[in-house]
Amino acid sequence: MARQGKRPKDVTQLHGHHVVTGPELRATFAEDARAQRSRFRRRVFHAIVLVLLVGVIAAGAVGAWAIMNGVIRIPTAIASKAPSSLCPTTTFDYVPNETVNINVFNATSRAGLANTVADEFTARGYKVLSVDNSDTAYSGIGVVVSGVKGQAAAFNVQRNLAGTDYFQDNREDESVDVVLTRGFQGLVEPQLVDQTPGKLSCPREDLRIADNSRWPIIPTRPAQ
Repeated sequence: MARQGKRPKDVTQLHGHHVVTGPELRATFAEDARAQRSRFRRRVFHAIVLVLLVGVIAAGAVGAWAIMNGVIRIPTAIASKAPSSLCPTTTFDYVPNETVNINVFNATSRAGLANTVADEFTARGYKVLSVDNSDTAYSGIGVVVSGVKGQAAAFNVQRNLAGTDYFQDNREDESVDVVLTRGFQGLVEPQLVDQTPGKLSCPREDLRIADNSRWPIIPTRPAQ
């Protein structure tokens, strides 16, 4: 019987140089594929982080703009002296004109309007405490302002000056401020004033103008 030859060993050296074998070549390709996948995942991750970062910066910029322009308001723990837009729910009786003390402010461009209207109120029995001009960021017919104690008097004034909006401030007396704005045309005729019980008419937000960061009126009352 012929002798079987020995199986030759894998050749890894040729003339002193390493010969790359099939398994080594396949392992190299596998490692390259894994490295490429790893690099791809890192690129995707970095892209996602970059997009999120840009989104956060954009949202912060929009939020800052909204806060500066009054679109978003941040609550504060400090008590505000500005008039409140919360509307009282109390039903008031119509108190006599003679018991109502008012300050009349002209927030229009019509010279002498406050004096004219103050004279009309005086003719109806009201006590006019002061007459002056005022700035406002509110349109419409007019604004009526009082503290809690003056709400019944403010209700009376609104019945004589129809279409006004009521604001409450922190004064402690019963006086009422009447601020005449650009839409004012005149008082209700005395014989047509509704003297039945009712509620105060409160702000209609569509009458605000551009500067929403400010309250519509904070009259500067003359020194007594």
